[in-house]
Order: sequence, then structure tokens, then C-alpha cells
Amino acid sequence: MFKSPALPVIALSLAAQFALAAEPVTGAAVNENKATPADRIRAAKDFKVELIYSVPFAEQGSWVNLCVDGKGRILASDQYGGLYRFAAPPAGQPLDPAAIQKVPAPIKAGNGLLWAFDALWVGVNDYEKPDNSGLYRLTDSDGDDQLDKVEKVRGIYSRGDHGVHAVVLAPDGKSIFLVTGNGTKPTEAQSSRVALNWGEDHLLPRMPDGRGFMRDALAPGGIIYQVSPDGQKFEIYASGFRNIFDASFNRDGELFTFDADMEYDFNTPWYRPTRICHVVSGSEWGWRNGAGKRPEWYSDNVGPVINIGPGSPTGTTFGYGAKFPAKYQNALFALDWSWGKLYAVHLTPKGASYTATKEEFVSGAPLPLTDAIIHPGDGALYFAIGGRKVQSGFYRVTYTGSESTAPAVAISAGQDQRDLRHRLETFHGAPNPKAVETAWQQLGHADFFIRWAARTALEHQPRETWQEKVFTETNPVAKAEALLALTKAAGIDPQHRKPTDPPADAAIAARIFDALAKFDFAALNNEPRITVTRTAQIALVRFGAPDETTTKKLLAAFDPQFPAATRELNQVLCELLVFLQSPTVASKAVALLDKAPTQEEQMDYARSLRMLKTGWTTPLHTAYFEWFLKAANYRGGASFEKFIEFIRNDAVASLTPAEKTELAAVLEKKPEKKSALEAAATVLAGHTTFTPWTVEQINPTNADMKGRNFDLGRKLFGAVGCYACHRFGNEGGMTGPDLTGAGGRYSPRDLLDAIVNPSKEINEQFVPTVITKTDGTQVIGTIVNLNSDTVKVNTDGSDPNQQVSVDRKQVTSIEPSKISLMPPGLVNILSKSEVLDLLAFVLSGGDPKNAMFAGR
Repeated sequence: MFKSPALPVIALSLAAQFALAAEPVTGAAVNENKATPADRIRAAKDFKVELIYSVPFAEQGSWVNLCVDGKGRILASDQYGGLYRFAAPPAGQPLDPAAIQKVPAPIKAGNGLLWAFDALWVGVNDYEKPDNSGLYRLTDSDGDDQLDKVEKVRGIYSRGDHGVHAVVLAPDGKSIFLVTGNGTKPTEAQSSRVALNWGEDHLLPRMPDGRGFMRDALAPGGIIYQVSPDGQKFEIYASGFRNIFDASFNRDGELFTFDADMEYDFNTPWYRPTRICHVVSGSEWGWRNGAGKRPEWYSDNVGPVINIGPGSPTGTTFGYGAKFPAKYQNALFALDWSWGKLYAVHLTPKGASYTATKEEFVSGAPLPLTDAIIHPGDGALYFAIGGRKVQSGFYRVTYTGSESTAPAVAISAGQDQRDLRHRLETFHGAPNPKAVETAWQQLGHADFFIRWAARTALEHQPRETWQEKVFTETNPVAKAEALLALTKAAGIDPQHRKPTDPPADAAIAARIFDALAKFDFAALNNEPRITVTRTAQIALVRFGAPDETTTKKLLAAFDPQFPAATRELNQVLCELLVFLQSPTVASKAVALLDKAPTQEEQMDYARSLRMLKTGWTTPLHTAYFEWFLKAANYRGGASFEKFIEFIRNDAVASLTPAEKTELAAVLEKKPEKKSALEAAATVLAGHTTFTPWTVEQINPTNADMKGRNFDLGRKLFGAVGCYACHRFGNEGGMTGPDLTGAGGRYSPRDLLDAIVNPSKEINEQFVPTVITKTDGTQVIGTIVNLNSDTVKVNTDGSDPNQQVSVDRKQVTSIEPSKISLMPPGLVNILSKSEVLDLLAFVLSGGDPKNAMFAGR
């Protein structure tokens, strides 16, 4: 739950760039033992934030969860202690400490609270005694309006922060959903909507976490269970999460959660930003330990509705019932503990799922947000800060503007597609004679979520009822999905195999490999090409390496497809061909390694090549090992350098004694550490002219934006450090705004102005903080973690691990900076034509077929 976020890589040291802002917060308001005051908290226009209670830590601990009981009273839980109950104070008034009652029930460590079925349900995550964790029910035993009876409904072993969390009421009010992280041992379930054929499915050896964190944790990862009202029947609803803390249903009856990734992995290709997930029936979210996490675009993994960025997700709630404008009534509010941001996520139906945009609704520093509720009585949003024994507080958010706050009209767009998905989901969990015919009709559907629901329905049916249909199917998209289903149903991942499991069906394996080899890639678009390639990977994991004849057949089919037109397809093809020991993959992959603009893409090729033993020449091997010297200057999370070390160690171990002798010179070289600017200069070698560009000097016109160079624009996007801070497609950091959709927001001139004059208008989400201490010294950077009275600040964005600990009692002022995190002059080393190529690449959304690149 509570952790430090992944930190960004920034092209220049920040410390010298910040200037002090006016009107700092000073004195006792900063360092007294009180929660962050409201005047240090920003809110959306026309919204008011009030600090209505500073929680006394010694008496009431640090609050992490909230709910409303059947009489409209608020319940709060101390992360390590008990429960408290109180009525919402009248408008404009603080919470009277005398009105807070200690709940007498002997229970502690509530990480999830729900009032349902005339009882308080508590998800307990006991940090001191993991065997005490689980799902509990609290009731009033004698009618005196006090919760005093405790029942342990289900014990669920958990460890650390990644344990038993939220309890959520189903939309129909007939069941509850229990949220658990990947530190929880799966509990016995009477049924499962997730097909029970999960596995690690790593084609090449997995690299465990570089610092040893949860190395022994395997699939299925975090699980969301659906639980009967008596607490006796558990059904697995979705799996593959990392550390989800809360979940919420929208008016359409759809479930959403906010998940985090491993911050140690930042700037590796397997890092995934914190994200909002639409949790559909039977979904798998792809968390695996270390480098094994599945990218969001894998066919056997569901992707997010929206990526949020680095952070530590905690509570979620929809704005239903709030006396807010309609836009915010319909928003999903998602809380980030470490960066102190409460996001309003605005969902738009798309097919059988949704797309979304995010808005920073409330933010502050420090503001370790834990949970939020909409109170049914006054329509205000209440939120708590706390966790990890930091100073806790309780806040109220109200709307003060002139827009109507009448109940919003429900959104019904996309219901037909969601209904189709729901019909398919009725076949999840048990055999049904109607399932195969119904699901088969939708395997080739254009919508990913409908295909997922259909394939999952198929995997729940006896294999003999649909196996032969796989090989006679003529629709290539449907056949690709069916082969993936059959591969998972017929094979067992060796890391999950039990002694009692039957051996893999060799005859079916041969037919699957044969079918995969016969696909006409030219007839497929990128998505089913990835499905076919990923299915081949899973088949090789679950059925084992094929015989020589089948290997040649697979090589003949997949070797000509590499390199491909997309980075994603190249990743899965490279890994597959290395496993098959293709004689041509070394030369192709090393060429891609050399020209890939991002360290994430380069690491993908290097990671696969570490296991290749064929097709090498001395020049190719030399170029490959020279890459490790360059990669020594790349920066990322706390495990980044260890992962580079792991890749190189495996690569050296793959060498023959003769090759080690031939490569002795390059193997003995030691990397030369360079600054971020020196590393960028290396990439831009040959650029000797420095021009302090202005918007007027370049003045991009429509004519200028024609005939641009896509490949050069992509290379420059990486070379000048854009990927370091900005997400673009499936790569890059998230210190700055996501630029994937920049073409819909900026004209060429506006985008150039934002690059040339980054401090002209700073997005509030990315403003650094200036902290002045009692001795007059200053710490400048981003607050990234808290523990008790200690605040950790990242002081150099080019080094995510460079943090300074500050005792908040020694702080005299906290101020926002007026200088953008983005340094000016990033494009001054480029020519005018190169700047235009860079603009075109960004505005195109990374699409080489965009009209701006026509005619080249």
C-alpha cells in the first residue's frame, strides 16, 4: 500500500534551476504537530478544502480507511490500531474531538471498511501477526448501538503492505468484493471467473527483482474476490494485480481499481505507470516478479483505462451523491499517497470498456492521501491523510461555485457493447452447453474486451468440446484467439506444475505449433500479429522446446517478420527468435539496439540477446558488449543498475571459451560515467552549432510541417531527453505530461512555445517544492515519501535514488517553485529542420503514416 513512488529521470540537475516563490508557508503552521493546513492545499476551481481535524497520533494513530455506517456516521481505521466513529460536523465547522468515539470491538489494522448487511465488514491487514489478517464482520451484540462482536469470517495470510485491503459492496447489494495485493496468499475459492490455468509464462529466464523484493512471489499476484453475504463462498473475480488498495463501481455496474507498479523498476521496459484498471470478469493484469511483468499490450493481459504516472495508489470512490457539478459527480476520485494528489478521472465509454482523462482535483505537499468518501448527508467529499505512522488529518471538500449541483443524469453510452460482454461473462466460472457456440461468434470481434470475455468463456469449457474448431477456423483473428485459449488450456506452466498434473499433450502441441507456423502475417494487422507471436511463446513455455523439424518450421514462419514496423511486435519477435536460436536474429537485433531511441527499447533487445548462442560474429558481439558501457550511464529506479548487471552476466555466461578470448578487450573495459548532458552530447555527436531558438525564429507553418522525417524525429525525441520525463505510447517517464495525444491539444507553434519557454505556463502537477529549514538551508525537489516525521525529497531528477531526509519539525517554510522541471534550451543543439522533425513526431502521436511524413 504505502511506499515511495517511481522517480523520474530528468535531463539536467534540478537544484540549480529553482527560484523561490512568493508568499511561503512559514512558522508554526509548518512544523507544529498538526496535519497539513488547508492553505497549503490546492483544489480545482471553485472547490474549498477544509482541515477539520488533526488526528492525535498517540491516542488515535494514523487513519487509512473511511466508510459511512447505516445511520450516516463516519467510521475511520488506524492502520495499526482500532476503529473510531463520529458524525460529520455541520458545514463550515471542524470536527469536535469530543464527538469521536472509540469502537469497542477488539480489532485492529483495518485496511478496508464497508457497512453492509447490518454489519461492519473489515479487511484486516495485520502487520505484526500476518495470520490474523483476513475478512472480519463486526456487529452490535446487545442492541446498545455499539459494535462489540467480532467474527473472523475468513483468515487470509498476508505480509507487509501488499496485503488484505478494501471491502466493496456489489452494485446489486447482494455480495461484496474483497481487494487483496500480491503479498497475500491466495485463499480457497469455491469458483473462479479467472481460468485456473495461469502461469509465469516467461519464455526466457526471468530476472528477479534486483534488490530481492518478493522474489518468491509467483502468479496469480493480487486477487479481487467476490464474496457471498454470509462470507462463506469466495469466487476469484480477477487476478494479476500488484498492490491494489481500493476499488469502486460506477453506475454502469463496472468495477475500477488503481494499481501500482514496482518503483525500483522505473525506466526499464517492464515498468508500468500506476494506472486505472477497468476490472472485468476473469481479467488478468499481468503482475509478475522482477522483469517478468507483462506489458499492457500483451494479448494475455488486460491494459489500463489510463496511465496516471509514478505514485502510490490508495483510496478510490466515485462522486455519486456529491453536491458537485455533474462532471465531478460522475468522476472516479483516485488517491495517491506519496505524491499527495487526488485525481478526478473522467471516464468516456468506448466499445465494451472506457477511455479516460485525468485531472488534478486536490494536491498538497506533504499530503499522504489514504481514503475518501462522499457523505450521503451533506454531499461533501471527505478524505484522510496518514499511513506509515505519519501525521494524520481529516478534510472536507465542498463546491462554492455557481454551476448546478443537481443529481447528474446517468451515462448510458456504449451499453450495447457492455451488454454483449456481460452475456459472454455469464459463461465464466463453470461449464455451460451454450458457451462454445456463443463465445465462438465473438472471438474475432474488433473490441479487445469482447474478445477477452469470449476467450475466457472458452477456457472454462471442457477442451474436447471446442478443440477441433480451433484448427478449422478460417477467420485469422478468431483463430489467433482460439489458439491462445487452447495453448493455455492444454499446457501447464512448469513453475506451477504439480506432481499429479498430467503430462502435456504432445499431439496437441504439434498441431498448435503447425497452426502458428501457417499464419499469413501479411493478412493480419499489428494486434493479431502480436497475439500469434505471444501464443507461440506461451506454447514453447508450456509444451517445451519442439523437435528440430518443428523448430525449423517456426523459424521459417517468424524469422522473416523480424524486424517489424512496431516496437511492441519487435520485442516479442526478438524474444521468440532468440529462444529458437535463429541464425539471423543477432545481426537484426544488434542493428535495432543501435538505433533504438529509448533505453527501454534497447534494454528489451539486450535482455533477449543475453541468451543467444548462434549467429554471432566478433563485430556483432563487440557492438553488443559496447552497449553495456553506454548503458552504465542510463538512470532508473533503485534496481536499474542491478538489472543491467544481470543482463550482462547472463550474456557473458552464454559465451564459449573461444568467444571470451576474442572479446577479452571489450569485456575488460570499464564504463566511463558521464553526466546526463555528456550522454546526450554523445548521441548528438556531430552537432556543433548552438542556436538559442525562439518561437519566432522557427515559426512553424503548415508548409513547414510537410515532408518531415519520422525516423529522425523519433531519434531526436530520445536524444534531447523527452522520453526521460514524458510518456509517449508505451515508453518514457511521467514527470511531465503524457505527450501521446499532444496532437489533439497543440498546434505546431504552441508545442514549440511549450518546449522553448517551459516556465511560461507550468502544469500544477509538476511544480517542485522549496523547503527551508530552521538553520536557513534549503532542500529543493519533489516530496516522494514519508515515514513518521521524516519527509524524503528527491533533489536531483537525473538520479531517482538521490534523496534527502528532512525532519518536518525542522522546517520553517514550504514554497512552490516558479521554474519548470523542464530545462530550457533542450532543442538549441538542433537545426531548424530537426526541430520541425521533432515537432512532427510528437504531433503525429508516433504514427509514421501521418500526412506530415508523406512524400519522403
